[in-house]
Amino acid sequence: MLKLLLSIALLAVGYVARAEDGARLWLRAERTVKAKDVVRFNGKSNATVKIAEDELQNFWRGQTVRLHLDSKSGLKAGGFRLAVSPARIEVTASTAEGLLYAAYELLRLQEIGRQPVSGDNNPAFDIRILNHWDNLDGSIERGYAGKSIWIWDEITESAKGTSRRASLGKSSYQCSPSLREHITEYARANASIGINGSVLNNVNASPQMLSTLYINKVKAISDILRPYGIKTYLSVNFATPMVLGGLDTADPLNPAVAQWWKDKVREIYSIIPDFGGFLVKANSEGQPGPGDYNRTHADGANMLADALKPYGGIVMWRCFVYGNKHKGEDRVKQAVTEFLPEDGLFRDNVILQAKNGPLDFQPREPYAPVFDQIKKTPMMAELQITQEYLGQSIHLVYLAPMWKEFFSFVDPSKLNGIAGVANIGDDTNWCGHHFSQANWYAYGRLAWNPSLTSEAIAKEWLLQTFTPAKDDTTFLSSVLDIMLRSHEACVDYMMPLGLHHIFMADHHYGPEPGGNQPHFPEEWKPVYYHKADSAGIGFDRSSKGTNAVSQYRQPLCSQYDNLSTCPDEYLLWFHHVAWDHRMKSGRTLWEEMQYHYNRGVKEVESFVATWHKLRPEVDEQRYREVDERLQKQLDNAREWRRVCLDYFGKYVK
Repeated sequence: MLKLLLSIALLAVGYVARAEDGARLWLRAERTVKAKDVVRFNGKSNATVKIAEDELQNFWRGQTVRLHLDSKSGLKAGGFRLAVSPARIEVTASTAEGLLYAAYELLRLQEIGRQPVSGDNNPAFDIRILNHWDNLDGSIERGYAGKSIWIWDEITESAKGTSRRASLGKSSYQCSPSLREHITEYARANASIGINGSVLNNVNASPQMLSTLYINKVKAISDILRPYGIKTYLSVNFATPMVLGGLDTADPLNPAVAQWWKDKVREIYSIIPDFGGFLVKANSEGQPGPGDYNRTHADGANMLADALKPYGGIVMWRCFVYGNKHKGEDRVKQAVTEFLPEDGLFRDNVILQAKNGPLDFQPREPYAPVFDQIKKTPMMAELQITQEYLGQSIHLVYLAPMWKEFFSFVDPSKLNGIAGVANIGDDTNWCGHHFSQANWYAYGRLAWNPSLTSEAIAKEWLLQTFTPAKDDTTFLSSVLDIMLRSHEACVDYMMPLGLHHIFMADHHYGPEPGGNQPHFPEEWKPVYYHKADSAGIGFDRSSKGTNAVSQYRQPLCSQYDNLSTCPDEYLLWFHHVAWDHRMKSGRTLWEEMQYHYNRGVKEVESFVATWHKLRPEVDEQRYREVDERLQKQLDNAREWRRVCLDYFGKYVK
């Protein structure tokens, strides 16, 4: 009875308890009760401007904000200018999206306790995109946060739309109310960090994605994303003309194939006029591509680019290729081998999309040398937000330091865009792990401004996500410290000193350094990469080995080639090193490996201990769910240490 009376009393005063389940991400500001003229817009409004106005009206607690659109402002698309005075803030942008991003910038500053300052704020990259590896059946390849948020069965044809548009030969599809709400929340989160594009489906694409049925369903999603400044893209299967069009070939130089793509693109743009374009994985891991017909990547990309060009669409052609024409070559060299001869042969609406490292999203890799070698073709970087090789959604690993390491070698100003493989699913907290939300957030912030520090981004995220942190410097400093140490800790307890790809097969969670599966290609086997024997360990990519070092610019080429100057973090990536080799620390290589594995485990032990001390500062649900994952992370870190040291120790005399 007491609980019932308490509940009634709380409801009577308007109190509604909200579970701290992570569903609100970093957008946890409470609505204001300000007067309705807090924001003013002088100009012709649209849906995007209306969202900017509503966000400020609902959540801004500062002075009056005036919004202005000025196509001659000199600002980039999406950029904005703030002119701050005690009485008001004047916001100027050349596009409606710029006003929206400015609104979110003001709200972010408000929530982290900083004052806005006058100045211009332009995005570093024009293309700031998420790649979803979602399948039509709702599964997500390398997804660790539940099923896809695109519930295709909940996008259905409306009776009203059928009758109205029947004469045009088109159908009107709508999302269910709950799906519409969820996709709107997704769009709002992305817009708040400046993401302006979304590839809805897996790069291992189903041809059915381009069927008329699914194009109409994609329209229903794009209509929700559009007001938030998010353009819709699709991954395509190169053999789609054979599956959907009944052709007996997908040869890009075949006129019938080229015409099929032109007709399909025309259909797409008749339904989705602002469609962004295609992402293509071709001739990699068994996917079809132009190489099947002895054609080049440029042949394949240009055929698609020609079909998209009249509508302003682009082709993002992935450089992740191996085992295609150059079987037997060191896998990390194959992107340069295949694409360098074609540099300059691509249409101007083709962008080559390369992973940050030359192998496959390992815990640490040197940057991909294709970024050095390709000089005449636009390029964009592909980063993996979902933690396929970094403990998935179980381990707390903050990825911004890894991405900042990449940008220390690759100049962002030379890139035309950036793509992030999303870690988003239908779990209540979106990402499986509460702290994995920080990687989605950090990706967006670095896509806007890659000069931001890992620490600044993490602090922003914490202040917006864990509200007690605003008034608790102990909580903030302690958790910030965990986040900033977490990536190096993961490298230590998994694959220190340049070790790579020694994961368990298929699911890539847990160690398997002895992996030598006879049914796998050599370049999938862990033993192929560490090459441990009685003489030492490591993959010789020096000038005396596969000469992968030659693909790097100077002075890095010489630095990596020399055993004495190669950085410790890349040592076993580029060299096969004797077990008794004396390291910079004074320890032998074997002693150094043991030191790193032990240090990594100790780091996670300290993360657990710190989190336990912070229990009074965190809501019960998020405390418990994070703690459960930290315990699993610790168990897995200890497993990595035990398995790897036992296995490699067999070779040490």
